Amino acid sequence: MAAPCAEMEPAAAPRGPRAGELVCARGRNRKAVLCQRCGSRVLLPGAATFARRELFLPSMKKKTALLASNSPDGDVLQDHWLVDDMFSFENIGFTKDVGNVKFLICADCEIGPIGWHCLDDKKSFYVALDRVSHE
Repeated sequence: MAAPCAEMEPAAAPRGPRAGELVCARGRNRKAVLCQRCGSRVLLPGAATFARRELFLPSMKKKTALLASNSPDGDVLQDHWLVDDMFSFENIGFTKDVGNVKFLICADCEIGPIGWHCLDDKKSFYVALDRVSHE
């Protein structure tokens, strides 16, 4: 079960007009995190901590197209939800290894990547705020 906001240390909030809506005073997600395409719930409120880290994510595609593509098309994203336990996710899938990285995808519609996980760090799963919606 996700830790409530009161148990977490403060974190820098994302920039923009909706920043206060998304991050509580303790740096946790206020709202549920959903797949932008199908609306499937990825994280419950309070399940992740806001983190700022530059990560490259390939363009959003179905898992089969993502794995077949050798194209460097994508975005460098900075604002993420950081999850430290893969069992905190409500609904997530992983691509095959791409070097030492697995990309996170929606387990229902297989669109992604919505996030990133380095195999060298078993406790860090990043979900890009720009690749999900919130309710």
